[in-house]
Amino acid sequence: MRSLWLNTFAKQSLCRLSTKRYSTNNEPKEPVVRTKSIPGPKSIELKKHLDSVQATGTIQFFADYEKSVGNYIHDVDGNILLDVYTQISSVPLGYNHPRLFKVFTNEQNLKTLINRPALGVFPGKEWPDKLHSVLMNIAPKGLNKITTMMCGSCSNENAYKSIFIWYQNKLRGNTPLTEQEKTSCMINIPPGAPKLSILSFKGAFHGRTLGALSTTHSKYIHKLDVPSFDWPIASFPQYKYPLEENVEHNKKEDEKCLAEVQDLIEQYSSKIPVAGIVVEPIQSEGGDNEASPEFFRSLQAICKKNGIALLIDEVQTGGGSTGKFWAHEHFNLESPPDVVTFSKKLQLGGYFHNDDFIPNEPYRIFNTWMGDPGKVLLLEEIVKVIQEDNLLANVNVAGKVLKNGLLSLEKEFPHILNSTRGRGTFLAVNCTNTKVRDQIIGALKLHGIQTGGCGEISIRFRPALVFKEYHANIVLDRFRKVLKAM
Repeated sequence: MRSLWLNTFAKQSLCRLSTKRYSTNNEPKEPVVRTKSIPGPKSIELKKHLDSVQATGTIQFFADYEKSVGNYIHDVDGNILLDVYTQISSVPLGYNHPRLFKVFTNEQNLKTLINRPALGVFPGKEWPDKLHSVLMNIAPKGLNKITTMMCGSCSNENAYKSIFIWYQNKLRGNTPLTEQEKTSCMINIPPGAPKLSILSFKGAFHGRTLGALSTTHSKYIHKLDVPSFDWPIASFPQYKYPLEENVEHNKKEDEKCLAEVQDLIEQYSSKIPVAGIVVEPIQSEGGDNEASPEFFRSLQAICKKNGIALLIDEVQTGGGSTGKFWAHEHFNLESPPDVVTFSKKLQLGGYFHNDDFIPNEPYRIFNTWMGDPGKVLLLEEIVKVIQEDNLLANVNVAGKVLKNGLLSLEKEFPHILNSTRGRGTFLAVNCTNTKVRDQIIGALKLHGIQTGGCGEISIRFRPALVFKEYHANIVLDRFRKVLKAM
């Protein structure tokens, strides 16, 4: 079923298609900014109110989600912003999509929502069918098992555990657990608590929970004062743009970083062996850093050579925004990754894998909720809309307009912008420095465009899958006005 579904997408993406089933006619014609600054006075007042009970240092403004629609987010002060950041890349169909309103008008679905089960022990009777018909329908090719979770961090956290268990089972063979293993793990020492590691990359972001944080290296503010494991960290390729003019340099970057990966595996083999490698198809929080398909194919070869697992973290890239449902599909890997984690656009979290990564004993990968069947019901409808409205084709069409426009702005303002990159609508551009980048993001907001930064100097674009060519032109027009004013 899945291969047929994806083949349909592939054929549809070859031509330019209109979406007849969902119209953005109910959206505003353009952004509207009514306050002199954002946040406006009502947002500031709500922030003071919230500050009495919760930290508010990250809050930009308070939204009015009753009024927000499609690609536009409304704030409480009456500002209407074209949102190309979409809750950090987690809104697949825009705001208040009419198809999603229908999901919980069904009484059975409503009962699924309010009777939230502990899925690991008391799943509802419909749960097996939903896993097969919804999640396995979008599974990365070659991965036949799924473990559901709540968010991206806990997806990676438990995927790491699965990799460690898999690695130890390989060493253990078919022998039963020893009493020494059972008792030593209770006091955090080998052999029950083995010294193992996950190799990650500089610039990576894999979450803020304790294990995942040891593989996160994007900003110091995420990690400061928190103990971390002594796990290896390799360099990630730092490409020069445009790619077609810097082939030799970028090839050498690949080779240098891959050699470093192999060296680190060997260095750690005697003290804290590497059980797996975790990598993003595009390093998102770390600056939208790309690597070539050749890099990822060679990385997989290194994993196979050394008997370690390859985990591809698709928390931000999964769900279609790169023009394929899974970003790693762009790489033409020799075989499926061992593990693929997801969350954000897919509404819940989890990871796809094969039989080898299922622990032999129950309760080893476990928590109370193990996901949320209510979110799967939403995802079911989202997947139908993606298919019926040809949204992957739409992403490629709109993304081409946005990317070409950014490249044009880069040529017009070379002293401000450079290094436009990305796939589909999953795009970024670099600014001269951090101060300029932050000024541009602030100015764009006052021109009605909500976007976000990543890394030290990058602006990232993460529109919904329903983002159209004319939305891209609005963004580019407002962006040009900001750059001219600078």
